[in-house]
Amino acid sequence: MSKTLFDKVWDAHVVKRIKNGPDVLFIDRHLVHEVTSPVAFLGLQNRKLDVLFPDKTFATADHNTPTKNQNLPIKDPLSAKQLQTLKLNSKKHKIPFWGLGHKKNGIVHVIGPENGITLPGATIVCGDSHTSTHGAFGAIAFGIGTSEVEMVLTTQCVLQPKPKKMRIIINGKLNNYVTPKDVALYIISKISTSGATGHFVEYSGDVFEAMSMEGRMTVCNLSIEMGARGGMIAPDKKTINYIRDREFTPKGDVFLKLLKYWNSLKTEKDATFDREYVFEGDKIEPMITYGTNPGMGTSISDGIPHYKDLNVNKETFLKSLNYMNYSEGDDLIGKKIDYVFLGSCTNGRIEDFRQFANFVKGKKKCPSVTAWLVPGSHNVHNEIVNEGIFDILTNSGFEIREPGCSACLAMNEDKIPSGKYVVSTSNRNFEGRQGPGARTLLASPIVAAAAAITGKITDPRIF
Repeated sequence: MSKTLFDKVWDAHVVKRIKNGPDVLFIDRHLVHEVTSPVAFLGLQNRKLDVLFPDKTFATADHNTPTKNQNLPIKDPLSAKQLQTLKLNSKKHKIPFWGLGHKKNGIVHVIGPENGITLPGATIVCGDSHTSTHGAFGAIAFGIGTSEVEMVLTTQCVLQPKPKKMRIIINGKLNNYVTPKDVALYIISKISTSGATGHFVEYSGDVFEAMSMEGRMTVCNLSIEMGARGGMIAPDKKTINYIRDREFTPKGDVFLKLLKYWNSLKTEKDATFDREYVFEGDKIEPMITYGTNPGMGTSISDGIPHYKDLNVNKETFLKSLNYMNYSEGDDLIGKKIDYVFLGSCTNGRIEDFRQFANFVKGKKKCPSVTAWLVPGSHNVHNEIVNEGIFDILTNSGFEIREPGCSACLAMNEDKIPSGKYVVSTSNRNFEGRQGPGARTLLASPIVAAAAAITGKITDPRIF
């Protein structure tokens, strides 16, 4: 039987199949951070167990980290304790730990790829739902719970039922000002936040082939927001060129041997999927969300739809609009905004800062807008400086912060105040996600840049 990309990688990692149950899946790379790991490590301590393969596990501090004055003691006692606990657990079990101040520190789903930890054909897990990001390299990557984190630490395996398979094909060419973030938000708006539930998604077609690796990571990152278990894109020359010569990428003869395997990771011609969607790239416009889930998105020029035109629950739809203080039929363009957030594991990479900087160059930040520009890692921060992006942004009135998850999830000092509107390049717009009462509009770095300059929702194409 012809196999999909997903089948090839999954089947190669099955240690044992349990009849009428899940598969025992071997895990190549395990990423941990300070939020979901403490209880897992406590489980090891209580059972007097060690980490089986410390060299396959990598730890970083990201969720609780401040993005200003990282060289000072952390003010929040819970955050400080979680970070210290991860440091001690990593030392005890001889796990590489990249804490605050370390040159490799950053958001877990940013540092994995940029250090060569993420490889094609690998299985990768983390106690974080957006682990799907790593699927951009042709890896099977998904988030796991705390008990599963403990399982992987002790056995390097996890119990998982094999998901169904979905393929999303987008052919053609994207229009100007349309980014990978817009592509992902467009897909979610079409199939809903539950449209891919129970599936692993393969993205294919002209649009994804033309994307940079950063763009592919953004799309795969948002797979979880359509209900998918994860998303992946077949590795190609761009993939190989990206990972070549990175610190943890295999070298020499091992690399050449793996290269032959990686080149085989393609869906075979006659392979079948449980579900398929096909879209046209030139139909996608700059997108923005207007509600309280990522599926409530629209082309920025279209305005807010009426519930009758959508297959949605009326009460839930209107409740969401009430939280946002919006109404059906409202034009979004011209709506006042208060904050702009550029960053997160969705859009905190160098390409995102290039897009933002290219748009604001020669312009000035609107005085009424508070903008938080947060690199995904120290490496990204260094690139911002080396490429002259730092100067462009500071000349336009913006401040570059230190790496971390920041305002993506309000688990640190960066919280959007209640009632304020933020155009955010992150991944979730749930009620309170970016701070109690915060009102989030998800968008691309370019749409965020236009809002930062004008102080309102603005179609970037008018520039």
